[in-house]
Amino acid sequence: MEIQGIQGRLPALVALLVAGVLAAPAHATTVGGGGSKKTDCLAVFETSVVLPANHRKVICTDGDPACDTDGTVDGQCTFDLSVCINSTFDPKCAITGVESMFVDHSADNGDPKFDPDFQALQDRIENELDLPNADAECTNPTFLTVPVNGPLPGNRCRSGKKKVRLTSHSEFDIGAGKTFKDKDAMKFICKPHENGCDPQNLFSGTYNRIQRQILDQNCAVSACHDSQSFAGGLLLETGASYTSLVSIAPVNVAAGQLGWLRVTPGDENTSYMHQKLLGGLDPSLGERMPLGKGKLQSFLREIVRLWIVAGAPETGWVPGTD
Repeated sequence: MEIQGIQGRLPALVALLVAGVLAAPAHATTVGGGGSKKTDCLAVFETSVVLPANHRKVICTDGDPACDTDGTVDGQCTFDLSVCINSTFDPKCAITGVESMFVDHSADNGDPKFDPDFQALQDRIENELDLPNADAECTNPTFLTVPVNGPLPGNRCRSGKKKVRLTSHSEFDIGAGKTFKDKDAMKFICKPHENGCDPQNLFSGTYNRIQRQILDQNCAVSACHDSQSFAGGLLLETGASYTSLVSIAPVNVAAGQLGWLRVTPGDENTSYMHQKLLGGLDPSLGERMPLGKGKLQSFLREIVRLWIVAGAPETGWVPGTD
């Protein structure tokens, strides 16, 4: 009879367990972000990564499922991050009510440190928290991508990093029009996998490597060849760059008069992209690229040259680029 009684209750027990799992918090760690203890509850970060108390740095190895949300060795770590307001995580902080919040380098206005991940985080804050707000609420997770630094010559990689900085203001229930400010920061570091710096393990082919290691990090950025700025009528973001480059005439008049194309398959000498990376051109042909940055490393320029000489294929590996 006792066994039958337990069996009769099993569906209900299973339902309770399932409900408990579904109701469990989506994040494992609340991070105050720093600043005064009296204001640190205005805004906090939440992440699924388990961290020690008062720890504001996530160090992850590429592919580690405990912190890299995609769980694959692909040359980058993906971290989840939510922003919460009016938190009760620290009883020392009694201020409530957030008037405004701003993520540094989230505006695509020519800021050389602009980051689309920061823009996505700012968009979630503005669209999901309904400021001003005195309730305890959190955004849905934003996913931050931190690439490793590399591959470098010899198939070496170094750690990559990204730091989120957030400033919040409160003007609720504090009298005399005084404003309280909470400044928060959290750092994310992606360490290369011990066997994960072979380009063929990180990229699907030569052009994919050019896109991710060169264009994404140097060219498809604010005030340059991103979808907002569209400098020189050229879009170099993922999914658009290849058809914007290969066998396409440049808008630069002098380059056009020379018969150059942005990329001339098989000929680096008439490929405007290659010549712009080298620099030292006549002023009528424009400045060296990347604009406002140091000269692209020689091994990366060589990857572009070899790709062009091989006919600028969209897929597959060109010898010497892997």
